[in-house]
Amino acid sequence: MDFNLLLENALYFLALINPASKIFLLSSIEPRLTGRELRALSLRATVVAFVILCCLSTLGNYLLHDIFRVEIYSLRVAGGIVLFLIGLTAVTKGRFYERSLQHSADISIVPLGAPLIAGPGTIAASVAFSSEHGVLLAITGFSLALILNLVLMLFSLQIGALIEKLNATGPLIRITGLIVATVAVQMVLTGLGEWISVVRVPM
Repeated sequence: MDFNLLLENALYFLALINPASKIFLLSSIEPRLTGRELRALSLRATVVAFVILCCLSTLGNYLLHDIFRVEIYSLRVAGGIVLFLIGLTAVTKGRFYERSLQHSADISIVPLGAPLIAGPGTIAASVAFSSEHGVLLAITGFSLALILNLVLMLFSLQIGALIEKLNATGPLIRITGLIVATVAVQMVLTGLGEWISVVRVPM
């Protein structure tokens, strides 16, 4: 196994998962989550996201290409567009979501597990990476990213309180949104580049 490629893959998945948005979301739930509730919520969401990504990285290429006749570059472009809109919302409005979720709602599966963790960007990347480098490397890569994201989610209350104390919530959300939007643009450009290479007519 190529460990450099694995590390790069894990960090790329972590950027797509965007742990900062989960920290801001979990720390903004009212009334405030207890430590036990936060652990249960974070673990359930991570397991749900892992199952979704495992299924799609294993079967996604077959479903897309053989059943729906969709190429990987189309998935990259579509995933990039949706991810860009999420980043754009953060940059322009200073928040990733339209409203804070209430404590009474079980958000572990929807929207936290999917589409916030296993979202369009991570799904597109898992399918594309498994097609290019193999299912095992893809699963290992996003598993490491999910573990790192889980650790950060477990400390989201403390991290969120520190960021709020420093009055850095707004700037950090916008910076994170810019990074997400940049990654999304690169996904679109990569998909378009692959499409152009396929449809280009030799001179």
